[in-house]
Amino acid sequence: MKLSISVFYILVRLILGGFMVYGGIHKFEKTIPSPIKVLETANKFSSPEKESTLQKVLYISGSKQTGYFWQVLGICELLFGLLLIIQGSGFIGALFLLPITLHIFLFHLFLEPNDIGELIQTGVLFTINIILILNEKERWKHLLWIKPI
Repeated sequence: MKLSISVFYILVRLILGGFMVYGGIHKFEKTIPSPIKVLETANKFSSPEKESTLQKVLYISGSKQTGYFWQVLGICELLFGLLLIIQGSGFIGALFLLPITLHIFLFHLFLEPNDIGELIQTGVLFTINIILILNEKERWKHLLWIKPI
């Protein structure tokens, strides 16, 4: 029984880590569009029925236009995903990934509420991240529950 639980945690760490490494690498595959190109793309979705698509285009394009945020997010996904995959640093990788997986889930919840498949996928990844952190509660619970002297 204990072996199957250990295998389960290793499997979910590899799944979450693999998704993050893939996402991190994917952030560097395409060049950052110029502001004029972003504006042209945004104008294609200016009708009221395409408002949710416009929000996604502007949000992601805005992240890319900062000149650093999209790249920092990619580096963090890549680095923390690798930490999660490596046996000894899995806890710290899961801990550092928590705000990123939360952000990804909330992005899909608020900007793509009708895409149930994406919501389920990102919700599962966020849940896996929480499970991995809770699995190691003995390592960090003393930081939250300080015993009085």
